[in-house]
Amino acid sequence: MNDGRAGRERPRFPASVYRHGSEPDPRFSLANERTFLAWIRTSLALLAAGVALEGLALPLQPQLRLAASIVLIVLGLAAPLQAWRGWARDERAMRQGRPLPSPTLAAPLTIGTTAAGLLVLAGLLLR
Repeated sequence: MNDGRAGRERPRFPASVYRHGSEPDPRFSLANERTFLAWIRTSLALLAAGVALEGLALPLQPQLRLAASIVLIVLGLAAPLQAWRGWARDERAMRQGRPLPSPTLAAPLTIGTTAAGLLVLAGLLLR
């Protein structure tokens, strides 16, 4: 039965990505999606670490434990922003045949994770 939709594709979301260029090799788009999901898993791990660090009341200096927890939770909230922005920028670049841009939040996430680790280490040493 013909429902009148033959030959018409539904608009894809987000239009800001899909209205540019041409379809890349599906393998590249799927790899980009896996990278997006890796950032989401990273976000969940950072959030869980921040909650667990404070929730389990580990034997650390309390102010440093709280500071490390807050840093981890803030990083966990920033990672999905990197996931979405990175996916969209990479997909748009592939569709336009341009080089892939570097992740914008990778350096702050690296610095923040290192800072949280140093806070935990200091919390252990100063308890």
